[in-house]
Amino acid sequence: MEHKIHLFGLSHKTAEVEIREKFALTGFNPIDAGLVTKQGPVCEALILSTCNRVEVLCVGIPEDEQVRNRVLETWAGFCGAQADLLARHIYHYTDRDAVRHLFSVAASLDSMVLGEPQILGQLKDAYRKAVDEHSTGVIINRMLHKSFSSAKRTRSETAVSSSAVSISYAAVELAKKIFGELDNHRAMLIGAGEMAELAALHLLNQGLKEIMVANRTLERARELADRFQGKAMCLEDIFNYLPQADIIISSTGSSSAIIRARDLREVLRKRKHSPMFFIDIAVPRDIDPDVNQLDNIYLYDIDDLQEVVEENLAGRKEEARKAEGIIEQEVAKFEKWLNSLDLSPTIVDLLNKGETIARKEVKKSLRNLPADLDDKTRQTMEHLAESLVGKLYHDPIAFLKRRSREEGSSEKYIDLARKVFNLDEEQIPDNPHADKKGK
Repeated sequence: MEHKIHLFGLSHKTAEVEIREKFALTGFNPIDAGLVTKQGPVCEALILSTCNRVEVLCVGIPEDEQVRNRVLETWAGFCGAQADLLARHIYHYTDRDAVRHLFSVAASLDSMVLGEPQILGQLKDAYRKAVDEHSTGVIINRMLHKSFSSAKRTRSETAVSSSAVSISYAAVELAKKIFGELDNHRAMLIGAGEMAELAALHLLNQGLKEIMVANRTLERARELADRFQGKAMCLEDIFNYLPQADIIISSTGSSSAIIRARDLREVLRKRKHSPMFFIDIAVPRDIDPDVNQLDNIYLYDIDDLQEVVEENLAGRKEEARKAEGIIEQEVAKFEKWLNSLDLSPTIVDLLNKGETIARKEVKKSLRNLPADLDDKTRQTMEHLAESLVGKLYHDPIAFLKRRSREEGSSEKYIDLARKVFNLDEEQIPDNPHADKKGK
């Protein structure tokens, strides 16, 4: 194969939260940043940046050092940091090991909380973003789809995700250790995303008295607060309501701290210095560590949740071993498909062109449909387009493979295929049938 799969990353296993937040890749576009270029060492890339991990999955040339240098320099440059600092904390997998790692991440076998479901959704979001940015190609597209299907197998064939706990659940468990029973306490959720929603569910299950929801978008805060008969507010108003909150769980996407020690002194005075418990599950962190300097403030970040998490692992380890067996089967299947691409990069280009056309046509069609179209219908349309591409190109690809086996060389057929499907994007005249005299 002319290209090689690479995966570079930082995770809760290899880097502390300070390093992960320093090298978070929120808003990173591989093409705009210069990571993916037509002539460079990297031709495909996908970015996964979450609380617990920051990973760059890419397809590049076989020379590891050139790809590594490009990835680290671009990554560190985007974050305004030195590449040698990043290099000290990075892990790097290639080919089969990279595929295995991605499939394990999708199946939540590499998560802080074994079996937690959030990572699969985050990976799907990262893939959708990469597709929209046109930074993926045939190999990463296939790899991500197979990671999703292998994750589905592990959930259906094992109990690794049974009663799966999340970071939000671990945060609530820690709150119980601080306050005991929660039925006389109020909580504030800062951020109205999935993390906040799960935290609200777990808090209510513990009999919490009231939930307040703060978000940059008031409509989203109201939507979540109404579900739990709580109170909604804008993010700018949190300091008016913080004196009423005993438990604060923050999970926004802010690029800088939204709560500092100086903000809480007046809040504590109004509370007569009764204890407040903050759990910061955002990366970068929402709450400045300087609040720990205040009396009666207890602040925990995402790394502090590890102790709570480990208590939930014992019952899942046997199921995880079964899931690992499934992952190995899926990795072998993907590797078999990957090896088939060695016949010719033309196959890659052919599928790439087909998938690009399919994505554009689906996007165009969706603009003509109602704006409130449900996700299931959108996904069905995307799947239909991808299936049509696969079926349309099945016979040409089978023909190229067959000729290659029969005659030992497929050069003339490859050349013909590239011309027929214009894979080299040659300029075609408006009237290709007219001669030079315009006749």
